[in-house]
Amino acid sequence: MFRSSDEVPGLEQAPGHWLRTDVVVWPATSVPPGDNPVELEWRLHWSADGHIDPTASEPVPWHTASLTLDPAGLPPELAAAYPHLRNHLCLRVPVDAAARAAEAVRCQVAVSGHRPSGRLATAGQLQLPGVIDELFAAAATARLGAEWHRGTPTLRLWAPTARQVTLLLWPAGAGLHDQPERVAMTAAADGTWAVTGEPGWVGARYRFEVRVYVSSHRRVVDNQVTDPYSHSLTVNSTHSVLVDLSDPALAPRQWRDAVPPRLADPVDQVIYELHLRDFSISDATVPEELRGSFLAPTVDSDGMAHLRRLAAAGLNTVQLLPLFDNATVEEHPQLQVSPPWERLKLLPPDSQEQQRSVNAAGGRSGFNWGYDPWHYFAPEGSYSSTLETADGADRVAEFRAMVGAFHAAGLRVVLDEVFNHTASSGQDSKSLLDRAVPGYYHRLNAVGEVETSTCCPNVATEHLMAQKLMVDACVHWVREYHVDGFRFDLMGHHSRANLEAVRAALDALTPERDGVDGTAVTLYGEGWNFGEVADDARFVQARQGQLGGTGIATFSDRLRDAVRGGSVWDGDPRGQGFGTGLLSADNGTGVNGDEHAQGERLAVYTDLVQLGLAGTLRGFRFGSNSRHAALRGDELDYGGRPAGYADAPGEVISYVDAHDNETLFDALTLKLHPATPMAARVRLNTVCLALATLGQSPVMWHAGTDILRSKSLDRNSYNSGDWFNYLDFTLTDNGFAAGLPPERDNARAWHVLAPLLADPRLKPGPEDIRRAHEMALDLLRLRASTRLFRLADAERVEAKVSFPVSNSWHQLPGVVVMAIDDRHDPVDERWSGVLVVVNATPWLVRQSLPMDVSRYQLHPVQAQGCDDLVRTAEVGTDWIGVPERTAAVFVRPR
Repeated sequence: MFRSSDEVPGLEQAPGHWLRTDVVVWPATSVPPGDNPVELEWRLHWSADGHIDPTASEPVPWHTASLTLDPAGLPPELAAAYPHLRNHLCLRVPVDAAARAAEAVRCQVAVSGHRPSGRLATAGQLQLPGVIDELFAAAATARLGAEWHRGTPTLRLWAPTARQVTLLLWPAGAGLHDQPERVAMTAAADGTWAVTGEPGWVGARYRFEVRVYVSSHRRVVDNQVTDPYSHSLTVNSTHSVLVDLSDPALAPRQWRDAVPPRLADPVDQVIYELHLRDFSISDATVPEELRGSFLAPTVDSDGMAHLRRLAAAGLNTVQLLPLFDNATVEEHPQLQVSPPWERLKLLPPDSQEQQRSVNAAGGRSGFNWGYDPWHYFAPEGSYSSTLETADGADRVAEFRAMVGAFHAAGLRVVLDEVFNHTASSGQDSKSLLDRAVPGYYHRLNAVGEVETSTCCPNVATEHLMAQKLMVDACVHWVREYHVDGFRFDLMGHHSRANLEAVRAALDALTPERDGVDGTAVTLYGEGWNFGEVADDARFVQARQGQLGGTGIATFSDRLRDAVRGGSVWDGDPRGQGFGTGLLSADNGTGVNGDEHAQGERLAVYTDLVQLGLAGTLRGFRFGSNSRHAALRGDELDYGGRPAGYADAPGEVISYVDAHDNETLFDALTLKLHPATPMAARVRLNTVCLALATLGQSPVMWHAGTDILRSKSLDRNSYNSGDWFNYLDFTLTDNGFAAGLPPERDNARAWHVLAPLLADPRLKPGPEDIRRAHEMALDLLRLRASTRLFRLADAERVEAKVSFPVSNSWHQLPGVVVMAIDDRHDPVDERWSGVLVVVNATPWLVRQSLPMDVSRYQLHPVQAQGCDDLVRTAEVGTDWIGVPERTAAVFVRPR
């Protein structure tokens, strides 16, 4: 009996788990030393009125069942499903108590272990997601949110632990401060609560009032929550809005008619990672009222002209940073605060004042990357064109108009999704999922606290209904908005099974039934391995090396780090790499070591670059410059893990910069010697992009990387406002020297950054920016010119791609030579071979080769392109001469 906190130590924690109606597990480490678990009397408790109050002066009504310790331990199927619990004590629940599990999970649930004397040895609450998934598994097929049938909505909320759910309804036209109509909802056996409304409910605002036990409060509370499956919302997401997505008024003509480009294979993806507000907020050719909005791409502008140029050269996809409803950005335009731009422009380039002004706006700047999920099914209101369109159904139509505009420009649309965390948890006002089903949606640690390895409350998509939310949201955006792909943030925090479920659900979408072909939707994400799930601690992760055969790709940090140098985690950002002057152009900072150390590191980076060009395949064999032997890709080391991890080239996304960390231009600024001429910086910008673009995997460019985009050396601009995230499609100003970047993430490096920002030599002019753009366009044209850069099949890559000078006396430091031989099983009708020579050094090289190259000639794109220097490249019998800081492509006619 629980009467006082002294008798129930640790009841504020939840170290145990109710995994199945008949199985509870308890950590052996929670049993005090000297106590034998076999000798303890184990009990399961749940309170009749919702909670067990250890401070009550009188006992509260509660139920108890005796548990039996199973010496065999966790059943094999549960040990496999919960590997992090496999060494826990297994406590068997009696049949009569197991039959009451659905009742118990609506209460406070605890376990206690008692010594033969009757004294308490151990006690604590239970984590309940496992048994909830078993009890309410039928909800996996439920249609949640608002479902319309002949103009009449049915609303359905999954809240299996709720005592009561009431719909609070504000009819269209009613004030949100008025008293709502209260409509009772009916519970079903699958844990859902539903009510069927009336046709007149369209446009109504609503919330759910959920009466539910909250363990952190030790009592039953009435939580008012919006609909987790909201299709639209009021301004700042205070209420859900009933929207019939099939309403023809919400279907713009261009969205209905425009057809996105169809990929022959996922390796054909050439992606431009773009923040929608960045795209137009500073574009004077966009009407002022549309800048930063969903509608900006629907007008002819400098930004759209830029994207059309890229698309004509070979770009085919825009990847948009999160556009679902987030919990951070102020949506009311009159409450947003903008820094005084004209005054900031007058400040010194290394001043701290710009970042102070930006920071002063706090969360009211109107800017954020958007990785703070609140409502996964609704467009973010701050991107609406007006206050009126942010409130209700119009944001749906505007989002669709945006998709239609990109499609009409020849661009697929990929959405950045963030299912690995939410913005908040517990009883926070913006904690939606946890207030609806407390303790279920988030991943908990060993004592029942929410894990935050993602820097936010982690979502447990290994739980049935959290996975369902993830799958349903992806299907929703494809079916209702016609998007073409998804990029998953921190995908390694999801299971492979999660991603396979998404893939299967999308593959089931057909043009005849759903208006879209789900098999054409591409999936990729961040397959990083860290946190409480690392090394498959809780499930088989969707991480690098574990998605073979799924068609789902992961970003490769191997190529990125080798090209840029160092790591994104380095304390000093001036470590050089293959594309930033290592060994051949030391930056004089001392961080790169002596000549021998740089040579050794360059050999490793050269190996990683070559492997990246070959698709980061685990089975690709080549001569290793660092190991001086022939190796497979998975035998090359990268930070203690295999460098080669893909089974197919389409399972990797190659890139050298992204929204995270410094832009490519800023990385070059940090890593090159300050005296390096701007013309050389432009060339190295192109070299770095070439190493990602001319490889066998899909490629992603960060928006503006082709025009030397700078964020004034900011390494984490997620909340740095429009000032530091400036993007100029007039090709006039690249954003460099806009002041010291925000102190929050950059102060430790200010002493390094300030002299660079103050150096006028490091600010490119319009001619430099235009030059970089023209050279980048040629790279896209090169990739698009032949399928030899996109072989798509691992066996073909291994048969046709080689690095003929690697690990030989021919190899020159800072040079990579890739040969693609198409004489057998031909892919290209015009050319029997392609030779790529990348010279990252500051001097002309005459690269000898162990083969006859006399029939090779400069690729027509470069022979007729913008770069005069590459046209000075020479071809001999067994050598090729390539000028400094140049990526040259040669072809052998048939």
